[in-house]
Amino acid sequence: MQAIKASPFSPFHLNLNSTSSFPIITNLYIHQNYENPISCFPSIQSQNAKFKLFTAISPSVSTESETPLDEKTENENQEEKFEWYAEWYPIMPICDLDKWRPHGKKVMGIDVVVWWDRNEKEWKVMDDSCPHRYAPLSEGRIDQWGRLQCVYHGWCFNGAGDCKFIPQAPRDGPPVHTSKRACATVYPSCVQNDILWFWPNSDPLYKDIYLTKRPPYIPELDDSSFSKTFIVRDISYGYELLIENLMDPAHVQYSHYGIMNVPVAPQSVKADREGGRPLDITVTKLDVNAITANQGPGRNTFVPPCVYYSYFSFGGPQGKTTAVSSGNVQEKPSAEKQKKALLVFICIPVSPGHSRIIFASPRNFATWADRIIPRWIFHLGQNLILDSDLYLLHVEERKLKEIGSYNWHKACYVPTKADAIVVAFRRWLNKYAGGQVDWRGKYNGDLLPTPPREQLLDRYWTHTVNCTSCNLAYKGLNALEVVLQIASIGVIAIVAAAKQGTLSVVARYSLVTIALLCFVASRWLSHFIYKNFHFHDYDHAFR
Repeated sequence: MQAIKASPFSPFHLNLNSTSSFPIITNLYIHQNYENPISCFPSIQSQNAKFKLFTAISPSVSTESETPLDEKTENENQEEKFEWYAEWYPIMPICDLDKWRPHGKKVMGIDVVVWWDRNEKEWKVMDDSCPHRYAPLSEGRIDQWGRLQCVYHGWCFNGAGDCKFIPQAPRDGPPVHTSKRACATVYPSCVQNDILWFWPNSDPLYKDIYLTKRPPYIPELDDSSFSKTFIVRDISYGYELLIENLMDPAHVQYSHYGIMNVPVAPQSVKADREGGRPLDITVTKLDVNAITANQGPGRNTFVPPCVYYSYFSFGGPQGKTTAVSSGNVQEKPSAEKQKKALLVFICIPVSPGHSRIIFASPRNFATWADRIIPRWIFHLGQNLILDSDLYLLHVEERKLKEIGSYNWHKACYVPTKADAIVVAFRRWLNKYAGGQVDWRGKYNGDLLPTPPREQLLDRYWTHTVNCTSCNLAYKGLNALEVVLQIASIGVIAIVAAAKQGTLSVVARYSLVTIALLCFVASRWLSHFIYKNFHFHDYDHAFR
């Protein structure tokens, strides 16, 4: 599913069939010669020297999915625990935020309101509750003075959360709006890699946390030589399933069969039509701060709690092999720049059974596509991939819930190295992070019943309405459908109203043909809109 990547043991080749218009990178040959295999994740960095995201790879970590961690590693990390509320969490890419209205989002079970403070020229993240009577501030508006106004009783707040105006308070009375009880709760926030992040603790001690600890930084997302297209999608299964599904390349040939065509390596034995094969995945590091792994030419890392990405580098200055007329083979240096591509997955815990993904695939070649093709065209194919195994994982999550997170290793049979990273993630979750997301008692742990398939796979409320590009395309295409319908009716009315002999037979038939074409086009467009912006059902059995 969201592992929108093929196995890196063969050329990275993603194709979409005719049901999708998503232009994906194709025929990427991943060069397997790395000069520094230890520093295999050069693209993700900390912006502050005090907070290093990675350390040297520990050779004591097992590369087998079934082998327990080295006893020394267990003892060294015995006291380390992952603190869920001492991390930055992404909310949305700023390209999908509207500066003229507030946005309501849920992250880590916390309801927040995001709005643009034009007085301070910053995005603000506040608790989505008015201190007056707890109405959601996300349903409010930005007033003419650039303040966030609650739509229930008109209370107004500035970017610091201070109440600046209470309409019901007498003008000559005590300044009740200055009371601390009238203040809205503000969370530390920052914009990095064109993504808005927030710190889920409003204690004043963390007001300047950005100066000492920052979100994971990916330089390629800010590099103008790289293309970049974000997609955001709310997912109807939890954070844990989202992370491990992205870490699983073996499902691509099956869950996404017919959507992502992954070529089979020549040396592989093809045992079925989908082309599944053994995968040699080696976990090179597992500690409280990161999981890293090698997958053939690809290098993968997980930076808790949200960032998982793959880095590929190929071509470039290592040279090309060229045959000359004498029959000798000579190595000639290549002037071609080194090609780089990343698959960046930012996974957000929303609530039990719900998560959110922000996906980008920056690359420093074929960047023209992102400049001339609208972002919503890319999203058609990406949503198709996300939908194709959504139901499988939704059901799987409910079965695993009955088993319990600490029984995962006993219940799930994972004998091959294809599951090495997934197994490592479950070890990290159980050993360092309490076995699951810490919701701080907000939920009783139960998952909601499975809704009807059309509701489960809904695209409109989980993506279209929140995506500036898709929302604009959706409205435009709907308007075009109405225009086509009116045109078809209008042309038929002209033909019917024309007196006998006023129009020639040829003209009459031409107008009727135009009316029919407009009607057929409107019907096709209606189907296209529904299928790509609302609901697209799948049946794996008939692919």
